Amino acid sequence: MKPVDRETVQLPYLETFSKAAELSSFTAAARVLGLTQAAVSQRVQTLEKALGRPLFRRQAGRVLLTGAGQKLYELAQQILALHRRARAEIAGQSAAVAGELLLAASSIPGEYLLPELVSKFGRMHPHVRVRATVADSLAVLTQVERGQAHLGLVGRKTNQSHLEFRHLASDRLVVVVPLGHELARRKRVSLKQLAGLPLVLREAGSGLRHFFEDLLGRAGRSLSDFPVALELGSNEAIKEAVRRGSGVAVLSVYAVHKEVKARHLRALEISDLSAERELFIVQDRRRVLPLPARLFLDFVQTVPLARPQPLRPTGPGT
Repeated sequence: MKPVDRETVQLPYLETFSKAAELSSFTAAARVLGLTQAAVSQRVQTLEKALGRPLFRRQAGRVLLTGAGQKLYELAQQILALHRRARAEIAGQSAAVAGELLLAASSIPGEYLLPELVSKFGRMHPHVRVRATVADSLAVLTQVERGQAHLGLVGRKTNQSHLEFRHLASDRLVVVVPLGHELARRKRVSLKQLAGLPLVLREAGSGLRHFFEDLLGRAGRSLSDFPVALELGSNEAIKEAVRRGSGVAVLSVYAVHKEVKARHLRALEISDLSAERELFIVQDRRRVLPLPARLFLDFVQTVPLARPQPLRPTGPGT
């Protein structure tokens, strides 16, 4: 990649690029930003020339991000969020911010990411009262649409144009087995091997369940190819069922990190699937966010969240 002219990559250019990416349209971005379509195209072309890479590809009348475009989008969100945060803090808003922040989260971000985020945000804005609920992804999106939550944290992205999804963190699915299981000594398991085992799954409507079914579809399979022993509404219940020998589970690496480290469960990679997924923070474009919600949205895009690493047990015998 060629060296970047720092005078070229300016905030308005990143804002224009980001809006085009979010709307998948130069025309729609121009309308929202009050620009001409030619101005949007010129700004994107300037960025592409400066970076030496195409940022968009055209498909069925839409503009979609390339690999380089996706990377720039994630970085641009951090840059723009930092800029907004700096302006707010310099203006003295941070010290005076008060009010209520309503959050809704699906199980993985709600149980494993939200506590840390809310704790750090609370130290920065002690006068903001945070109220958070945990539900499945579809219920979270409904709360955001109805205004019952200012922001949602989910593991599932939908196509409703009024919902704006931004990258929050990366996640990965693993197969979870009890320690005494025949596969417990393996590092990986194939779909063929998994098809012969009783599965313990999340309920329909959860982002994790939807993502797993989508992965199976891309591999030419469906959930009907697998014997489902149990469907449960929480990750903790699923882990307990696996420990008691009710079957094996497909869970987020976040959900089993502690149990694997403590040698209570084993986690296996799925050898013939790319099981990486994104977690998102979502807002309803039709609603104006109150200041606490805007600050939280900027905050989560500037806080580094660790990517899930390969799981290895600790303690004797490692």
